[in-house]
Amino acid sequence: MKNEKYPILVIDDEESIRRLLQKELASADREIFTAADAAQAMDMVRRRWFDVVIMDLLLPDSSDLDLLIKVRDASPSTEVIMITGHGDIDSAVEAMKLGACDFIPKPFNLDRLDIVVEKAHQRARLSRENKRLRHHSGLDHGPTKFIGNSKAVQNIHYLVDKVAPANIPVLITGESGVGKDVVANAIHDRSPRSGNPIIIKNCASLQKELARSELFGHLKGSFTGAIQSQEGLMSYAHESTLFLDEIGELPLEVQASLLRVLETQKYRRVGEKDECQVDIRFLFATNRNLAEEVQAGRFNEAFFHRINAFNIHIPSLAERKEDLPLLVDYFLTTLSPDGGTYRMVQGAMNCMLRYDWPGNVRELRNVIERAIILSENGIITEKCLPRELAEASEISETSIALESVEKQHILKILDFYDGNRSKAADALGVSRKTLYRKMKDYETN
Repeated sequence: MKNEKYPILVIDDEESIRRLLQKELASADREIFTAADAAQAMDMVRRRWFDVVIMDLLLPDSSDLDLLIKVRDASPSTEVIMITGHGDIDSAVEAMKLGACDFIPKPFNLDRLDIVVEKAHQRARLSRENKRLRHHSGLDHGPTKFIGNSKAVQNIHYLVDKVAPANIPVLITGESGVGKDVVANAIHDRSPRSGNPIIIKNCASLQKELARSELFGHLKGSFTGAIQSQEGLMSYAHESTLFLDEIGELPLEVQASLLRVLETQKYRRVGEKDECQVDIRFLFATNRNLAEEVQAGRFNEAFFHRINAFNIHIPSLAERKEDLPLLVDYFLTTLSPDGGTYRMVQGAMNCMLRYDWPGNVRELRNVIERAIILSENGIITEKCLPRELAEASEISETSIALESVEKQHILKILDFYDGNRSKAADALGVSRKTLYRKMKDYETN
């Protein structure tokens, strides 16, 4: 991605001018396109992005600054340079008011034009990067890498390494707080698109009425309140990765439009007839069972099968508690407000291990952050933990004690009846099936 040439469009009705600029402006990092009139130019602008457009003020099928207005509406991030053979200062001032970045009279100095083009490209690039960064969400609620040595985590790393270089959609599933965003960022970081920032959007934050506009952009006047043309997430994610979290929240009517983008890499802004071509890697995440959502009619079936081309499921923290000590160590290090060293006593760690963590890694981070604040001299004890963790630990210890008493009683009854399970079951007042199950649970077979 970093080594691709940036595109420039030259619009002039004189073939000699087009040929001259195509030859003189061409370089190792530029690709020059040309158009002979406004109609041809607009067709090209709608179909692809140009960092810089160089246009003649007067064209046979366009009057005054009409084409400038149309180009700025169709592609607000494009920098436009006006050229003319009529040193008209009034037109130059008006062009700058309408969004042109510079105005160069003919005959022009090619060295100066080259400098102006390069500056325009830098502005377009910075503008695009700023827009991307505004839609890029840092990982504020979990680790920046997937922590753990369990078989489940090893499998996740294996799947990420395999799918990252590919260009297929990936659906990341799992409970809320397990780290689906961490996996999405890992896929992007290990992909050929890592040179550009990943664009992240939580579909739950999309207003139903404006979801299509926010995703695809819109033209000025296309609906009430559209006072100016605006690009959508598709344009910001061009040549990068678009991660749509909580995809199950995306309005059903928008899913069909997004399905078309997945299949064709083309989309249409709200109020626009022509399609734009994009190059986007799509990642999705959900804590819902989308197969059940399809059955209930709340999710588009064709869209589901398309985004589920490659699935990575993240188990809950309760299912991989062997990773918990590593996560605790990670958070104790990264959340330290003063670079200090914090240590958790074994009693507190036991409480952590007995807790079921319904909020998963996100909840763990919050607990560690709280414990650091309440710690004394860098030591985290049971007193530093929330009440629900201590209570869960007490319940767990009571349950373990009761199970131990019950186990010993069953073994004594079996011994009394010389291992006869039927008589032992009758004496215990339970069915043989229940006795067999308990024996299996206690590994007394």
